[in-house]
Amino acid sequence: MKKLLIMVLLIVFLFFGFITLRFGSALTQEGNPVPYLAAIGQYELSNNGYEEVLRTPNRIRYISEFEDKYPLGMAIEYMETLGWEYKEQIGSGLTFEKGGETITIETRQFSKHYFIWDIPKELLN
Repeated sequence: MKKLLIMVLLIVFLFFGFITLRFGSALTQEGNPVPYLAAIGQYELSNNGYEEVLRTPNRIRYISEFEDKYPLGMAIEYMETLGWEYKEQIGSGLTFEKGGETITIETRQFSKHYFIWDIPKELLN
């Protein structure tokens, strides 16, 4: 029984050690890390390219993998499926145009491997 308890504690310790090494300081930068870790887990198990993290009254937040060759590509592809045309990147914002209207999607690096992007909720109406 004692060996089983030690093994379980060792596995739990290794799991939390892996999470800490993989995400480091990113765990606390956005407040509660649980929705972000859950979304990353769902992302890794799915083949979507992005995963919804949370919804607020004004925006929807997604998380995607950061790729060196196409860094913010999934956010751009998602907006293009909604009919918006990508124009340019200004700082951490991606600018899109549709029918004379211009919007900017906020992006930021979450960790070495993932980035977060927010879209205004009214785009989905």
